[in-house]
Amino acid sequence: MTNLNKVLLMGRLTRDPEQRFLSGGQSVVEFGLAINRKFSANGEKREETTFVDVTAWGKAGEVIHQYVAKGRSLFVEGRLKFDQWEKDGQKRSKLSVVLERFEFLPGGDQQQGGRLTPADFQQDQSAVDERSLPQGSGPSEEVPF
Repeated sequence: MTNLNKVLLMGRLTRDPEQRFLSGGQSVVEFGLAINRKFSANGEKREETTFVDVTAWGKAGEVIHQYVAKGRSLFVEGRLKFDQWEKDGQKRSKLSVVLERFEFLPGGDQQQGGRLTPADFQQDQSAVDERSLPQGSGPSEEVPF
């Protein structure tokens, strides 16, 4: 049996990307995406929003941190990750996305807070494709079942 874990999302950042560095110097950036869905139910137009946490490792995360701010639109390709932990004696869990590739999209908040816009970004998109990064640029979590 073959497994597939692939997520494609287009949405707006709910907050500015937060960057931190691990003890080995590796960069990790976290941000949230809001994805809106419009639909009709019983003749009534409705809208729902799904909020997704995204983690970007290495160069891709650094580029997002540098060029993207809250309100900007982003296309994200990645994989689902399920985390479990215990806090105050209660079990907690969270489903998030680990970014593998992304693309800047037009639109979003016009106030960039001093950050460059995607139009200012002149680097080849392949430079931010996780597959083009050196080995070890993201956590390896492949576990055989």
